[in-house]
Amino acid sequence: MKTYPFQKLFPVFLLLAMAFFAGRGFAEFVENLRGIQEQHKETIMVSKTQGAVTYQAQELQDGTGITQQQENQENLALLQSQQTSASAQLQVLTNWPFTLDSPLLPGTENWGLGFGTAGSKPAGNATPEEMKTYNAYYVAPGEERKIYLTFDCGYENGNTEAILDALKKHHATATFFVVGHFLESAPELVKRMVAEGHTVGDHTYHHPDMSKISDLATFQKEMDDVRTKFFEVTGQEMPMYYRPPQGKYNKENLQMAKDLGYATFFWSLAYVDWNVNDQPTHEEAFSKLTSRIHPGAIVLLHNTSKTNAEILDELLTKWEEMGYAFGNLEEITTLSTSP
Repeated sequence: MKTYPFQKLFPVFLLLAMAFFAGRGFAEFVENLRGIQEQHKETIMVSKTQGAVTYQAQELQDGTGITQQQENQENLALLQSQQTSASAQLQVLTNWPFTLDSPLLPGTENWGLGFGTAGSKPAGNATPEEMKTYNAYYVAPGEERKIYLTFDCGYENGNTEAILDALKKHHATATFFVVGHFLESAPELVKRMVAEGHTVGDHTYHHPDMSKISDLATFQKEMDDVRTKFFEVTGQEMPMYYRPPQGKYNKENLQMAKDLGYATFFWSLAYVDWNVNDQPTHEEAFSKLTSRIHPGAIVLLHNTSKTNAEILDELLTKWEEMGYAFGNLEEITTLSTSP
């Protein structure tokens, strides 16, 4: 068959075109990466004294659960996912150097997530199946469009009532993980949580790095002191739900929590809402909380966030319009133990 000169050159033109468009995408990725790296250089240091408790954002002493660096790393994971094909969906996991044959390491780990496509469940430090061996959870099994709302309560600064009002309006229940200081300083709000059907969980009394505690008695005391104070305030036993302060854990204290009868709950969606001196705009909050929502999401929010109090009613409406309903954490433990 006779060939013409342009036929010989066609593969060259095709390769040049592919390189041109790939180069444009890579350049955009590099530019976004540089922006994230610039954000990393900013130092966040916020102090707030409430009674005898000092909250320092840099050290996560207010129960942040997710740092600005983690948020940036998650953004980086999203950018990286856009640069990969559908056949290569493995994501960079925040602060997680594990290997596939060692899903849970003995040292302290920060709970982290790697996001893929919008609306899909993120990957955690370990799979749901691996976490379940420790009675620990970060996302509900299955594809039911249900959201599990959780709030970490380090202290009260005037936003919790609005949060409770929005939940009541939407007939939605949530789990509030409280520390000892919140029980001491806001007992009436705790009573209202219980009266309106919400769950109150254990976030430890003093909010320490529990992964540094190797003694079972000391570990248990941090948990028991919250339970004792909760009973004094409400006259009820506290549900056996636990969230590790700062998201710090290791397999030994996950096992200790399990041995004490607790279910441990991490999260599959969070954003930087905890810095009271640098609150996200409504637009920023909606962007993160709607684009990353997914079936079975355990959402971590903070009661100290002014933004959360202001947007929650509208946010719940938006999620409902997206086809989501709201569940409680007990459903996850039940689903996870079903055959």
